[in-house]
Amino acid sequence: MISVEEALERVLNCVHVLEAEEKPILEALGQVLAEDVHSPVDVPPLDNAAMDGYAVRAEDTLGATPTSPRVLKVVAEAAAGTVVEHRLEPGEAIRIMTGAPLPPGATAVIPFEDTDEMKRQSPIAEIGIHRSADGGLNIRRAGEDITKGSLVLRKGTVLRPQEIGVLASLGRGRVQVVRRPRVAILATGDELIDVGQPPAPGKIYDSNTYTIACQVRRAGGIPRILGIAPDREERLVAKVREGLEADMLLTSGGVSLGDYDMVKGVLAKEGEIAFWTVRMKPGKPLAFGSFAVGEGDRLRRVPHLGFPGNPVSSMISFELFARPAILKMMGKTTLSKPTVTAILEDRVINSDRRRIFARVNVERRQGQYFARLTGPQGSGILTSMAWANGLAIIPEDVAEAKPGDTVQVIMLDWAEGQGA
Repeated sequence: MISVEEALERVLNCVHVLEAEEKPILEALGQVLAEDVHSPVDVPPLDNAAMDGYAVRAEDTLGATPTSPRVLKVVAEAAAGTVVEHRLEPGEAIRIMTGAPLPPGATAVIPFEDTDEMKRQSPIAEIGIHRSADGGLNIRRAGEDITKGSLVLRKGTVLRPQEIGVLASLGRGRVQVVRRPRVAILATGDELIDVGQPPAPGKIYDSNTYTIACQVRRAGGIPRILGIAPDREERLVAKVREGLEADMLLTSGGVSLGDYDMVKGVLAKEGEIAFWTVRMKPGKPLAFGSFAVGEGDRLRRVPHLGFPGNPVSSMISFELFARPAILKMMGKTTLSKPTVTAILEDRVINSDRRRIFARVNVERRQGQYFARLTGPQGSGILTSMAWANGLAIIPEDVAEAKPGDTVQVIMLDWAEGQGA
């Protein structure tokens, strides 16, 4: 039985960053850039108005106040997306909208609220300016955000909505990114039936396929559901081989010591086993290995994680091992979820000295995080995960964690109002 850290190290050593693909920018959200992006243009391309108001020559506003306005002649109007060719002469102003290119000769933009526009009738022939303006007031300069030829986004950047927006501002509709891994998902066991089927004696509905598929998708991978394999070796082998078309294979069930727990045997026969028990609770029976696919230059190894059949064990094993592997394959470097220090509000007994991952709900009160158990902690009680937003870690060498003790909590989700 190996430690959580050693198990994770072995898993991560078996996976590598995948190759690049070209994607439309709207489909690349959450992926990692596989190229440096330089700008072909200045952003903005021209000096433009940062506010709605009047484009003026700053010197024409000197000494202007609400009681002693400088009255200027309005000679044109500039809407966003249009170009006014008229050059401002002394004593002239141009009504201008936010984003409109700055007219020639203009050196400042006076906002509507600093004029007497509300007192004048349309069409406005003259405008009273109520304040002095320094040169450059309310003007966005060409290249103020991005200069032509500059490095805007580096290879390895994770594309968030703001990076997608930057790409769009450069006119880039497609981009090179590290592709998402395809992850095959297989449930095993004669006792399982799929959702939508009528209940039957001795049968239970397969929940693992759905939780794991959602975890894969949430991590950024592409789930491929293989269905349910019965406890017969030839059927299990056929399903496993079908899954080897993917970049990773995840199975649930069949990794314990029961007479019908066949996944370890198939893994040993068809591939190789790196480990199959981890010093953790829940999730002790966890099989990991790989399968060789192809030959010569086309040889590749497909990593396989065999999760326990209990749904909580399966979900936690995914979070600790499969999720970091998927993120690494996508080119990401931050592989772990955030942790917080919290005050435990319940008692947790660690009778067999494994690392416990207790399902907790974390709340922030008066500047401190508090963690309380989500109810019974059996590995088959999936609702203990449904009520949880974190996993409280009870170390192997702690026989009992008491209310008031400080614990580290892996945050699965941040609920509104927790101050994170």
